[in-house]
Amino acid sequence: MRDSKPKILIVDDAPENLQILVETLREIGAVIAAKNGAKALELAIGSSPPDLIILDVMMPGMDGFEVCLKLKANPATWAIPVLFITALQDEESEMRGLTVGGVDFITKPINPVLVRSRVRSQLELLRHKYRLEELVKERTRVLEQTQDVTIQVLAALAEARDPETGAHIVRTKHYVRLLAEQMQTQPRFAELRMPGMIDLLFKSAPLHDVGKVGVPDGILLKPGRLTVEEFTQMKLHTTLGANALKVALRTLGADAYLHVAAEIALSHHEKWDGSGYPHGLVGEAIPLSGRLMAIADVYDALISHRVYKPAMSHAQGVEIIVAGKGGHFDPDLVDGFMQVQEGFREIALRFADE
Repeated sequence: MRDSKPKILIVDDAPENLQILVETLREIGAVIAAKNGAKALELAIGSSPPDLIILDVMMPGMDGFEVCLKLKANPATWAIPVLFITALQDEESEMRGLTVGGVDFITKPINPVLVRSRVRSQLELLRHKYRLEELVKERTRVLEQTQDVTIQVLAALAEARDPETGAHIVRTKHYVRLLAEQMQTQPRFAELRMPGMIDLLFKSAPLHDVGKVGVPDGILLKPGRLTVEEFTQMKLHTTLGANALKVALRTLGADAYLHVAAEIALSHHEKWDGSGYPHGLVGEAIPLSGRLMAIADVYDALISHRVYKPAMSHAQGVEIIVAGKGGHFDPDLVDGFMQVQEGFREIALRFADE
């Protein structure tokens, strides 16, 4: 019906009633008929389901109320509007019909004008529903697009302060997704199976160092080892980034992608043994997003050239990640990293620094 003539299923055990209804509704849509409840259910769940069902109440075997209950219990058919047509005119029957999921009652004898009017009204409601669904999809698409652009702009700001890390933010989001996909089947990491969670991690990961926009150039771009005081200032990029994202959260509400982004920005330098910063969190007190980002971030820093160090080989990077198992990194995530470390190497080659 979204793009073509509506399809109407008529269910009645009396051939004369079927004939009248087919003739009555032919001008409105494509009409199919069933003489009993079992056949109606078969047609309703077929490859081309009806948009609307007109269902007789009093039928041998399975009556209309039972058929309607079965339709509403099936996820494939529950949304199809059902109009009951019956000779029963008592209030109790009408209440029961509405209770089992019917949207309207048409009484016999059949009045063609009334039937067409009721059917047109329901089909118009359907059209409004479909238009609303399409509008919601479009608004959702635009919102997601806006969110993606926001992340790209913020990440670009961080990159502008530290040009060497441009491809770093691209590589690390791919590392995070690869590792998360590897871990999602394990019971301990069930949160990764939440709908859209891995996509959120992928989109939010580029903001892990957004707080570096607040770090002075003399520290951020220093070619040598930082002093204790300088390193203390550098560590502030975690809280600076998280606080900036939390300001946006307070304005926009509990937006999932900003929440995850703030979590990553704050916790990606925490260490499993509690020796990290800014809060010295231990073990699973560190958000999973931060633990995933820690491995991605350190691996990429190791294999990349920086003003203060040459690039290591993939094998050397892997060796250091493994050495950090249970100290710097979640032990289970290190095991997962080893399962996909070849994928990490391929990502590093695909998005290599120019």
